[in-house]
Amino acid sequence: MMGKEILIVDDEIGIRELLSEILSDEGYDVLLAENAAQARVIRQQQRPDLVLLDIWMPDMDGISLLKEWKDTQQLTMPVLVMSGHGTIDTAVEAVRMGALGFLEKPIALKKLLEGVSNGLRQFVLPDRGRPVPVEEDIVSATETSSDDMADDTMLALELPLREARDRFERQYFERLMLRTGGNMSRAAELSGVERTHLYRKLKQLGVSVSRKQPGGE
Repeated sequence: MMGKEILIVDDEIGIRELLSEILSDEGYDVLLAENAAQARVIRQQQRPDLVLLDIWMPDMDGISLLKEWKDTQQLTMPVLVMSGHGTIDTAVEAVRMGALGFLEKPIALKKLLEGVSNGLRQFVLPDRGRPVPVEEDIVSATETSSDDMADDTMLALELPLREARDRFERQYFERLMLRTGGNMSRAAELSGVERTHLYRKLKQLGVSVSRKQPGGE
């Protein structure tokens, strides 16, 4: 699924930046839109492989944009809608309009990555070009268990940007150090952060810099 284009449509810059950093780190190409008008243009020019669409936006809400795409035969990609104020009725309406699933803010990191991966893998189109959501993936994307809500990988999108960024960076670098086995050189290469700066950043965030493999660095 690497190299797939993901369009994030959300009027809050902090949310766009956080989701963009996470998905970029996973190897996806990310496109950003802050409103429905920008999303329309990108949909026409770039043809994204999947869309993360916020419901509550100032110019046109996500459900209306979803309906517009459906009515004009442009809903040829999986769409996951997002909201921090959603209800079961909202989720049902979104799926009825053609969404593949519903992600409730604050979004658990695991739910985000699973939703995107499943959407890209499972989404299929019938002969007439209308999207067919896979039932098991709709359930997976709309359900939020208490364990996931309590997980440390929760994206605290309801927090002020600085606090949310600090939390995200801590989670990001903890995951990066696990991936690299504590190898600072590899972590610096993957993150694009100069090694000395990376070491200071890890200390500042309270992330362990000890290697997980014997022998140390």
